[in-house]
Amino acid sequence: MRAALGTVVFFVVAPGGNAALVPWLVTGWAHPHLGPPGVLGVALVALGAAAVVACFARFVTEGRGTPAPVLPTEELVVGGLYRFVRNPMYLGVAAAVAGQALLFRSAGVAIWLVVFLVAVVGFVKGYEEPRLADRFGASYERYRAAVPGWWPRLRTWDASQVQ
Repeated sequence: MRAALGTVVFFVVAPGGNAALVPWLVTGWAHPHLGPPGVLGVALVALGAAAVVACFARFVTEGRGTPAPVLPTEELVVGGLYRFVRNPMYLGVAAAVAGQALLFRSAGVAIWLVVFLVAVVGFVKGYEEPRLADRFGASYERYRAAVPGWWPRLRTWDASQVQ
């Protein structure tokens, strides 16, 4: 129960702030453009949101914890979308932001996407990956060696290989 509650709170704050609040502050979500770029934007928002929700659920069910660094998982999360790429949650947020940049034809949201990605890559390299290596040791190193961080694999990785 604690993991589920922590996950909901973190969901509202982290992806909600980055993928919803900031784009809304920039665009007011006013005057969407529903031509081909806008339709692609809607698809990216939907796919990104679905990926983020799936990742959050995986943290609760498989990891028995939350994505929040203050309430980390008990188990290394390697199933679901994590079989294809190590950072699907961040990529989902980025897809949702990119989709809004297209939908609203917003240079400001596109700039936010770049700022978000630079910050996330720095956070992953400087904080997340070292902590995961410390907590999960050889299991994380095997996973890290087999699954790319940012560009998804075309074929699924067998999560049983992490053991």
